[in-house]
Amino acid sequence: MINYILTARTRVFWIVLHILLGAVSILTPWILIGWFYLVMLTGGISIISKQRGSFVPIVYLIVYSTSFELLARMSGTSPFIPYELGKYLLLLLLGFGILKGYRKGNIGWLMVFLLLPAALFDMSGESTVRNIVFNLIGPVNVALAVVFFRKQEIDKENFVDSLRLLLYPLVSALAFTVLGSPSLEEVEFTLGANFETSGGFGSNQVSTALGLGAFLVFILWRKRESFSGYMWLDVVFMLLFAFRGLVTFSRGGMIGGALGIIVFLLLDRDISGEGRAIKPNKAILTAIPVFIILAVTFTYANSVTGGLLSKRYQGETPGTLAGRKEKTLNVITSNRLQIFNDDLKLWKEHPVLGVGVGASRKLRDKSEGFLSHIEISRLLSEHGALGLIYVLILLKLGWEILMRQKGMPYGAILASFYIIALFTTFHAAMRTYVSPLLFGLSMLTIVDEGHDELENES
Repeated sequence: MINYILTARTRVFWIVLHILLGAVSILTPWILIGWFYLVMLTGGISIISKQRGSFVPIVYLIVYSTSFELLARMSGTSPFIPYELGKYLLLLLLGFGILKGYRKGNIGWLMVFLLLPAALFDMSGESTVRNIVFNLIGPVNVALAVVFFRKQEIDKENFVDSLRLLLYPLVSALAFTVLGSPSLEEVEFTLGANFETSGGFGSNQVSTALGLGAFLVFILWRKRESFSGYMWLDVVFMLLFAFRGLVTFSRGGMIGGALGIIVFLLLDRDISGEGRAIKPNKAILTAIPVFIILAVTFTYANSVTGGLLSKRYQGETPGTLAGRKEKTLNVITSNRLQIFNDDLKLWKEHPVLGVGVGASRKLRDKSEGFLSHIEISRLLSEHGALGLIYVLILLKLGWEILMRQKGMPYGAILASFYIIALFTTFHAAMRTYVSPLLFGLSMLTIVDEGHDELENES
């Protein structure tokens, strides 16, 4: 089925189909369930039957199927499609790919090993197997993604196809968000995350997905690869992703998408696809028309929300506006700084092995009971010194990505993926598929076979 999507004469047909899939999912989850298992069945048969050259088909199946995580949650497909679809599918498909022999990123095995000791004890005495899986599977998937993706070569055309496949389910989620939410005129906006404008689902996850969607459409548009086949339609999708993400009032996903775009523009050296090196400031200048359009989009969204959107991004709350609360960094970050500080205190008290997987939530001081939103501080508090080594390895891999991105086609996209993945761990931990998948994709080696052939002929 994925091959049909990629080889279609016009991509508009499949875009419309995914819009309809998102719209129908508002009424019933069964169409989505049927489509999902049809894709998994046909895709699974394809990758199992191929003895060689199956790396790209596995990547296709991973990016397309895991990207349905948000829509599946919004549509209420559980238990037929698991609530945490992305986690389980990544574990399954990465494991399958590794067993097929795609395992060049050996440093990932060390990362897996570093996570295991803290799973064997719990200093809170209240952790469950479910809680351990909830907290551990994200960083395990990152480690397995390193094993599977690192040093694997992929042609730039196949890489672009992967980006489009990643986008289609996000279009479905966008359609669900737009059609499943009340008219914005009926919404009573406040200075907090808004569930009404996110289709009745968690605004942080919706914002993360929509911010990623806006980023992906932008880089395809920028590289003249086009998501839809029509540049003007790409701009429409970019604005829809941005606008609907903004009115969720959840900032993390939109800031992450914007950060990815900025990093991409600063590092990109080939805006024309002809290897023409340009200076970063010129790259940014050529994107000014899009920045103006996005600024107008923000201004319009701000007017729709009665000016509250800009106050939300300034970190204001009802308490700060009324003068009852001081606007501190902790207030601006919606108490994430407090969670971070409490995690560091736990790490200071238990520096070697930490407090055990899932225990920090029960043992923190002022932020007791709150889910971990910052993965790095959770790794330190729950895994101790081993968690620190895990983090340092992840940062070292990121530095390598930034250093080698100049020498390959679309290297700036890989660097942007890493930055978005890392930033997402600071507001949504590793609870969704976004961070593990983007960390993995960022470690690919993109090759331009057509360019190499021309060089060999000359």
